[in-house]
This record gives sequence, C-alpha cells and structure tokens, in this order.
Amino acid sequence: MRKIRIFEHISLDGVIEHDKNYTYGGWTAPYRTAEGMAMLLEAYGTGFDLLLGRRTYDEWLGYWPNAGDFPMANGINAATKYVATHRPESLKWGPVKNLSEDIIEELRKLKSTDGPDLVLSGSISLTSLLLDAGLIDEVVLIVYPVLLGRGKRLLSDSFDARELEFVSTLATPTGVLLNTYKHLGSLKK
Repeated sequence: MRKIRIFEHISLDGVIEHDKNYTYGGWTAPYRTAEGMAMLLEAYGTGFDLLLGRRTYDEWLGYWPNAGDFPMANGINAATKYVATHRPESLKWGPVKNLSEDIIEELRKLKSTDGPDLVLSGSISLTSLLLDAGLIDEVVLIVYPVLLGRGKRLLSDSFDARELEFVSTLATPTGVLLNTYKHLGSLKK
C-alpha cells in the first residue's frame, strides 16, 4: 500500500510561495547546504512518484527537466507525475498520468496498489483537499528561518483543522528544520 506524503518548503509564518514572480522568489536559496540536500534526499527515499496540481507541474516543467544530472533532479525526472488538470492533452513531461475528475476516488485506488510513495508538493488546493479527505499519511515541512509576511500559504482558507503527531526533526547548519509529522485526522474539539 502506498503512502501520500506532503513535502513543503515553508517560512516560519506559513508561506510556501517561492517562484520567480514572487517578490521574494529566491528566499530558500541562501539556506541551501549539502547537508540539507542529503537530509531531503533521505526523506524523499530512493523511489517515489509525484502528485502535482497543474500549476506546480507547469512550474516544475520549466526547471527540473533541464536541472542537470544530480540525485534530486534524477529522482524527480524519473518519477511518474500524477497531475490534477483539465488539460491532459498538454502534459508532456513524463512519465505522466492525468488524474480523473474524481481525484479523491482515484487516489484512494492508487494508494491501495503496490508502488512507491506519492509525494505532494506545492499545490495548496490539492493539499487541503487530500488532508480533508483523510488521504495524507505524512507531512514533511522544510521550515526556513524567515518571516515573509505575505504570499501563498500552505493551506486554503476553507481548510478544516487536522491533528498531527510529531515524528522527527533534523536541522541544517543554516537553521533549516526538516520536521516530519504523521497525519492523525480531524482535530478533536
């Protein structure tokens, strides 16, 4: 049985936006280290597939296929990309599969199959939807020691409260924390 694992690079105040059009687009770059990359590679594991929203797929298409020959790029490029999109005919970076209109049911079926874990990154609407549906097994937050004030946040405004259980934390020399949590379900009142 596969797990669905969220991986998000996030500021201390919950901002995940870091594309080139964002005011502080390169905010993660000064904190990158070889130790941090090694921790991230270990957390991803040796084999994984990707679960992406369409915007994240398009952003990653602009970078990862031409990123060069190194472990993270090789893993991301080799992974099957399961994409939530209404334009499946334009998916060209593969291996790739379009998720059907009923994303929740399709992911329930996919989780029940043998195969690598599914890593979800970047999509706030997909992240919120799958947490609310109870499909997420683990949340990995790569927390940077910055406060950005504004930008896209990890969860949508309509998100329902969830409970997590702490699993582990690792730190890089630049203060980036790799925090891993198990998803337990709805937050009890």
